[in-house]
Amino acid sequence: MVLQVATFGSGCFWCSEAVFSELQGVIKVEPGYSGGSVANPSYEQVCTDTTGHAEVAQVTYDPAQISYRELLEVFFSTHDPTTLNRQGADEGTQYRSVIFYHDAAQREEAGRMIKELTDERAFRSPIVTQVTPFSAFYPAEEYHHDYYRRNPRQGYCQAVISPKLAKFRAHFQTKLKQNQRV
Repeated sequence: MVLQVATFGSGCFWCSEAVFSELQGVIKVEPGYSGGSVANPSYEQVCTDTTGHAEVAQVTYDPAQISYRELLEVFFSTHDPTTLNRQGADEGTQYRSVIFYHDAAQREEAGRMIKELTDERAFRSPIVTQVTPFSAFYPAEEYHHDYYRRNPRQGYCQAVISPKLAKFRAHFQTKLKQNQRV
């Protein structure tokens, strides 16, 4: 089995991790930071909006079970790619919509999907998702890992992540791991 890696910024990494971890073919999802100028940034540093990092989910997947295009479909369906530096109440460049591509094939597929969604007028406003070369990934602090699974009753989880997961599960039911199917 040859695994591949995709790195997506779609707002809060707690949400992204919860969503991507339920997909069949996804081996691992790790929250962290990419796209900035500071090595090994802390959450507190990233939250100052001065490091240039985005909160990301780094997804390790088996392309024999799920394609990069399918991951992109989930990415574009589970956040608002038309708001600059914001997802819901979360605001700042660390919450930007961004695809960090790992190779030319990922770059081309991301560009193709953005063009298709734009041509289809899938969103009311223009897509502002950045498509940027991947350079480095810094894992988030341990307390961010599996946040939703470990804290399902926390306020943010109840108000933001649970409804997002319900919508995601309904839309992508055939793509879910067996134990996640509704």
